[in-house]
Amino acid sequence: MAITASMVKELRQRTGLPMMECKKALTAAAGDIEKAIDDLRKVSGLKAAKKAGRTAADGMVAAKIATDGSYGVLVEVNSETDFVARDGNFQSFVDRVVNKAFDERQQNVAQLMDGELEDAREALVQKIGENISVRRIELIEAATVGAYVHSNKRIAALVALSGADVEIAKEVAMHVTAVNPQVVNPQDMPAEMLQKEQEIIKAQPDMVGKPAEIVEKMMGGRVKKFLKENSLIEQPFVKNPEVTVGKLTKDAGAEVVSFVRFEVGEGIEKEELDFAAEVAAQVKSST
Repeated sequence: MAITASMVKELRQRTGLPMMECKKALTAAAGDIEKAIDDLRKVSGLKAAKKAGRTAADGMVAAKIATDGSYGVLVEVNSETDFVARDGNFQSFVDRVVNKAFDERQQNVAQLMDGELEDAREALVQKIGENISVRRIELIEAATVGAYVHSNKRIAALVALSGADVEIAKEVAMHVTAVNPQVVNPQDMPAEMLQKEQEIIKAQPDMVGKPAEIVEKMMGGRVKKFLKENSLIEQPFVKNPEVTVGKLTKDAGAEVVSFVRFEVGEGIEKEELDFAAEVAAQVKSST
């Protein structure tokens, strides 16, 4: 597989390593960025790379919460460019999407878009000349649900608590948007993710040649740190690092039940065109 400049750029952004080292790792991994990151962590002791997937699609996220905090919805609507994402017509369409999802307590995109809302989407596409799509909807119902949407309207979160008030849930949702935890509790970490992390730790240079019992002891400490850093209730609260999110909610008489976090375009890959190369190729093919 050909290693492109955009692939090297992404790996550099996610690891902070030199260009040639990134290119070498990508070549060895046959262009698989996630495998290249794992390999680099094994041989260089690289800390965990940025978790966000390639964010190539544009658009915005929006949330709406019931006045009694009993439920809320979170939506992501995509456009092709940031210019359209800032357009008033696009933002009005997003408002219609989140309001309908909220009113119907709907999280099935196909069902939500069946009928008038789909007609509105098609009309907007015709008007602005870009593809518009409703990518995903999440509905959360609980004793207390809070939402936080970042000012850039590109990252948002919903948080469900077993009690407390909406403001506490909103504070936790703000933390989720900023810190991006992977699970609520350490025991919620998927076995495959934990196993993958253990393999990476075991392959790091300072583990080589040590007695098995020492390796296991070091592994235990690093796995514990990994779980603490990636579990919501164990993380220091972003507005007051002196307390964990778990203590914050416990002091308010509640526990975190669940959360969901949306970031515009996460996991969507969009081809980056080299227009100069494309024009040159077209000229060459026409001669």
